[in-house]
Amino acid sequence: MNWEQLLSTKRNRGSSAKNRYTRNSDLRSEFEKDYHRIIGSASFRRLQDKTQVFPLDKSDFIRTRLTHSLEVSSFAKSLGQNIGENILVYKKDSSFTPRMKEEICSILQCAGLIHDIGNPPFGHFGEDAIRDWFRKNLSALQYHGTPIDQILTPQMREDFYHFEGNAQALRLVSKLHFLVDENGMNLTYALLSTIVKYPVSSVEINEKSGNIKDKKLGYYFADQEIYEEVSRETGTNGKRHPLTFILEAADDIAYKTADIEDAYIKGFLTYYKLLDELTELQETYSGAGSGGFQPADKLSELYLRGKEKHVENPEEYAIKNWIIRVQGFLISCATYGFTSNYQAIMQGTYGHDLFYQTFAEKLMDLLGDLAFREVFTAEAIYRMEVTEGTMLDFLMDKFMTSVVKYDDHTQQMDAISARMVSFISSNYKRAYHYQAEGKSEIEKLYLRLLLVTDYICGMTDSYAKRLYQELKAII
Repeated sequence: MNWEQLLSTKRNRGSSAKNRYTRNSDLRSEFEKDYHRIIGSASFRRLQDKTQVFPLDKSDFIRTRLTHSLEVSSFAKSLGQNIGENILVYKKDSSFTPRMKEEICSILQCAGLIHDIGNPPFGHFGEDAIRDWFRKNLSALQYHGTPIDQILTPQMREDFYHFEGNAQALRLVSKLHFLVDENGMNLTYALLSTIVKYPVSSVEINEKSGNIKDKKLGYYFADQEIYEEVSRETGTNGKRHPLTFILEAADDIAYKTADIEDAYIKGFLTYYKLLDELTELQETYSGAGSGGFQPADKLSELYLRGKEKHVENPEEYAIKNWIIRVQGFLISCATYGFTSNYQAIMQGTYGHDLFYQTFAEKLMDLLGDLAFREVFTAEAIYRMEVTEGTMLDFLMDKFMTSVVKYDDHTQQMDAISARMVSFISSNYKRAYHYQAEGKSEIEKLYLRLLLVTDYICGMTDSYAKRLYQELKAII
């Protein structure tokens, strides 16, 4: 892979500029234009009412998908600056230029904003709930008397069984913003390629391959054509775009540190519990090459500083300031992870995340495991997830059974089904009709099922809850 091709500014729809004067009047780069398209979109705004960890939380401190995405965008841009400068200073690639450094920063900034834009309401549990619904119910849905799971092709069927917010993000930005035309936000191919974390179809998933790119679904059958075009244009050809590794590292830094801070604020985690866990890890950071960063000692040092300053809550002071120090440490480690594996990443043979075999690896594992043990398995979270699952199951039941006969002139929709389909956004239905034109009946059926997941994924937490209550006649 080479940077000139990887940083492709091509779009599915070319420039709308009509003359050279119009083109020259806009001094923004193509990737800066992407940024403004994203922040002006309704889908991006909806992230302010989508769960990161704590669903429907009334606190204005706890992170939402929007604040998380802004943090990822910031970390990604910082990593791009560090890595770009390293490539230039140490002459790792003679073709890499200062302009390219600026462009990768712009792309990463945009990618951070949209990396979660396809996620359904209620966080990652929402993804689990949708996958579970298909595994339990797809065989019970019938089309002309035949179970739908027997009608769909293997790839279509596996798309639903492995439903994935990452694949939904590509679909949303490339097809579902049916405002100007069928090209969605019409983002640059370099950006689209960067957000595809798993460049495999649902029938190519291989969790045992040892390569991180094979773990999950990266694109749906419905979007395979645009994925393949982007892959050819950027020269990734089925491999991960190098910037995807950086985006993923930024995401990991953002959510693993934020989960600890949010867990403390919500009372799931104490200062002393965090200190005990870090103390057990201390030996990992006692050797040369750790940059002198020792997590437990740093947390204790900050606690003592808080007491010396007579802050009201030295434990909170310590944790919040410790997280900032940790984030800087993790950015340094991710930078090293990319630059020390530069050739393998550019050849498409590197199969790990950027923290692999760095001094940050065990700390990242600990933070993830600690959040899982102290937060995600807590009874309060389980209670909320059961409630969320009930709401999503109901909505999936109602819309999926209704949409089967939609746009099928051989079957009559009943009154309730017709009304259920009428609730679906006209933009989504217009996108469906455009994509279904000239397709076989099987593919139309597949696209109708996607129409429902498109609609549900576009819901905010509050809207999903409100619609559930209205349809259940809960006043």
